[in-house]
Amino acid sequence: MGLRDLLFGRSRLKEASPEQLFALSTARVTLESELGLRSAGKAGICFKPLSAGEFARAESELAELLAVAARDSGSRVSQSTDEHGFKWIVIEDPELEDLIGTVHLIGSDLVARGFGAQLLAALFRFEGGKLPVYWIYGYKRAAFWPFVPTGKGQERDNAEELKLKAELEGELPVEQDLTRWLGLFGSPV
Repeated sequence: MGLRDLLFGRSRLKEASPEQLFALSTARVTLESELGLRSAGKAGICFKPLSAGEFARAESELAELLAVAARDSGSRVSQSTDEHGFKWIVIEDPELEDLIGTVHLIGSDLVARGFGAQLLAALFRFEGGKLPVYWIYGYKRAAFWPFVPTGKGQERDNAEELKLKAELEGELPVEQDLTRWLGLFGSPV
């Protein structure tokens, strides 16, 4: 950020960092054996829509990337837009490692193609408790946080989220600033 940006209140978007995603793979044992949570076989990548100029170039590159990712991993990959206008790449695969690998491949490729600033979060769904549990990975902060929606509007189970944080913060890079634990209500995952 330069002096001009400071004076006029502008800030440069932080570049995405997909590397910490693999920590979720090592946390799998704790998730399954101690918490009874198993991957629901679904994950997603959320990103900001592109401007009109970027869109034409990105659309064909993204279609090519998704075809390669699906072919290489055997995962089912699709695109959708949520109610807030954010774009999603949804990955379905019964194996957590394949989900993580595919999310990493797509995220890394988008960063390499110059779209890292648009990457917002990756979302991994787990089941086995009384409510579905999501682990959200914030690309800009390179950290995870738990998200447990109750299914009643925009309500979440904060006590369960704090319990999950306590259980996994030794294995995952968990976001320490709780005000950044944004819920991704209405996601296609």
